[in-house]
Amino acid sequence: MRLLLLAGLRAQTGNATTAARIQNHLHAAGHICVLKDAFMYESPTEIANLISTDKFDAALAIHLYKGGRLLQGSSIPFGIIFGGTDVNEDINCEEKCRIMGAVLGEARFAVAFTMKMKELAAAEWPEARKKIYVQTQGIKTAPSETFDWCRFLQNADIPTDASNLRVFLLICGLRIVKDPLYLVDAFSDWHRKDPSVHLGIIGPAVDPLFTSEVKEKVKRAPGVHLLQEMPQDDLHAAMKRCFAVVNSSISEGMSAAILEAMDLGIPVLARNIPGNAAIIKHKETGLLFSNPQEFVVLSKSLMNDPIMEREIVTRAKDNVKKHHSWESERKTYQNLVLRLQ
Repeated sequence: MRLLLLAGLRAQTGNATTAARIQNHLHAAGHICVLKDAFMYESPTEIANLISTDKFDAALAIHLYKGGRLLQGSSIPFGIIFGGTDVNEDINCEEKCRIMGAVLGEARFAVAFTMKMKELAAAEWPEARKKIYVQTQGIKTAPSETFDWCRFLQNADIPTDASNLRVFLLICGLRIVKDPLYLVDAFSDWHRKDPSVHLGIIGPAVDPLFTSEVKEKVKRAPGVHLLQEMPQDDLHAAMKRCFAVVNSSISEGMSAAILEAMDLGIPVLARNIPGNAAIIKHKETGLLFSNPQEFVVLSKSLMNDPIMEREIVTRAKDNVKKHHSWESERKTYQNLVLRLQ
């Protein structure tokens, strides 16, 4: 089959990573899968023209609103993969909710990353319950062999000579829903008392206006650094060298960065929101914080208790192997896409 896959394709964002993985799964089954950036199109008419020009047999869209709205009234069968903010945030906007309901009604199937996400969608659109499948994100990490940690620290203005240096990495696209400034003040205060701790914020400038706000804030926050986004294999290598990976989002579908950190054997500290709590069991596979002060307390406890750290990391890695298998994700999408024939 010749398949169109619509998603927000900004480099290094969760949706783009998911789209590349799904494309890989479908190519392996002998389909042709063409990725198109949903942000490049305004209306279903543009996509209808693309479908007829490029002779697509079927389509997939990640995010029920951003991608799905472009397939409304489509002449070819399609499936939807929920993004996260669609069922967590957009559902609260009457106009978006109406469009998403119509799209879901037309879709042959939908995929939710968690049971919680399926339940949220099914509560809003009960008639769609039977067509929503739950498939967690499949994770595969491949850290670069040639990554230069010292250069990475130098570029970030982090002193490379500190013997007990501890770098926390917050990986996210710079946009409001990811709330990268949530921990900045508390972390900076902590750094003033303990100069060995540093927070690196790394990710693409998704929202230019908000990005300049982040830059301004970070400039005035000792111990906090805004880093250039980097290729996936370098990012995985940087994660392997850092002390912990951090997530401070207001809303998440299922954070690939958290799962990748677990797979790489790195502890995770994440804000206690439904999307994060769905993949982290507090003090078992990671640490969940409800405010910046609690983040600092939990970080210190992790630093002072290497046995707890080792146990958390081991359980988290096992959990990813068991519940986030790349192979089982591959099988699911290869089977689901047959419903589009």
